[in-house]
Amino acid sequence: MKILLVDDDVFLRDMYATKFIEHGDEVEAVKDGEDAIQKVAEQIFDVIIMDMVMPGMTGLDLLAECKKIQAGRESKYIILSNQGEEADIKRATECGAAGYIIKANSIPSEVVEKVHALVL
Repeated sequence: MKILLVDDDVFLRDMYATKFIEHGDEVEAVKDGEDAIQKVAEQIFDVIIMDMVMPGMTGLDLLAECKKIQAGRESKYIILSNQGEEADIKRATECGAAGYIIKANSIPSEVVEKVHALVL
């Protein structure tokens, strides 16, 4: 599976990327929405995993932009965030997120399993 991972936290971004790669996935990891938009314009991803809170652009803003760029493609969008309020989850779902994973509730290997379950 080809994944775009968007998170402004270098440690978390690298840790999750490593876990996905260990499970056989191909991962591009970027620090913010601007970098993500550039990648999405250049490549097709099976899944785009994004944080909710990032500098310059929220995860929901990024999701909306990705959907515009990838119109007609089958990419799945998953939010991976520490924001776990019911309102946040509902808004993400309404915007087209296929899933919402709360970082604090899952160890990295569980995040990989949850993403695979949502996509495959």
